[in-house]
Amino acid sequence: MKHKFRCDCPFTSALDVLGDKWMLVIVKQMLIEDKETFKDFTESEEAIATNILSTKLKLLEELGIIIKTKRPNNKKTNLYLLTDMGLALTPILVELATWSDSYLRDIHPTIVNGEAMELLRDDKAAFASALEIKYREKLATTEYMR
Repeated sequence: MKHKFRCDCPFTSALDVLGDKWMLVIVKQMLIEDKETFKDFTESEEAIATNILSTKLKLLEELGIIIKTKRPNNKKTNLYLLTDMGLALTPILVELATWSDSYLRDIHPTIVNGEAMELLRDDKAAFASALEIKYREKLATTEYMR
């Protein structure tokens, strides 16, 4: 499927793909919360409707941001994993969290404020790198090999 873009601007083109309410949330859930099955996503606190989740997962797969595969020990369950293209969004997610921490805390005081946020504040690049390394290590385990 060929994705439709509004114009040739790289910023606008990125937003045409990622500017939707759910796309980066799903990537964040995969990267940070270890969500990998349809059931995992439906049980998350963001409460995405199943029809929307299905549509977004298909689009993320078509765009090459995720892949859909099966667990070696359970051929019934679809497993969704980030690709290199999806993992490349890690710094963007970290920047969004940093911006939110700096500018939304006053109007949304219940935003998480624990050890992870301290690590993020101290060194964004190291935080992003650690997330990516952890995810790649997960992919390298036998259970996730295709």
